[in-house]
Amino acid sequence: MNLALWIGAGLLAAVALIGGISKTFVPKEKLAVVHGGGWTEDVGAGFVKTLGVLELLAAVGLILPAAVDIAPVLAPVTAVCWVLLMVGAMVTHGRLGESKFVVLNLIYLALAAFVAWGRFGPESFTG
Repeated sequence: MNLALWIGAGLLAAVALIGGISKTFVPKEKLAVVHGGGWTEDVGAGFVKTLGVLELLAAVGLILPAAVDIAPVLAPVTAVCWVLLMVGAMVTHGRLGESKFVVLNLIYLALAAFVAWGRFGPESFTG
């Protein structure tokens, strides 16, 4: 179970890192033309960059606190925050009729919920 939770957190961290880098450093106009990036047309560049920074922080928060054993409770807290972010992503993509991205975000949400449940419960770092 511990290995599955580490793999789940690692996969989520990779997704967050890729998404965070693109939203933080790629201009909004370039993101808007990419498949699934149409949502950026309805928001400001600052909002897109803010989401990018939050995703970069999530990438760090899912792995680093537990790996270095400094405030490891931040790993499941970050997973809960990722669940909330995915709810927002699902609503946004749903409004645009992008059902493939809704399903993808649902998978990420389920994985984050698994990590949060596992790290707050049976495989807690504080136990």
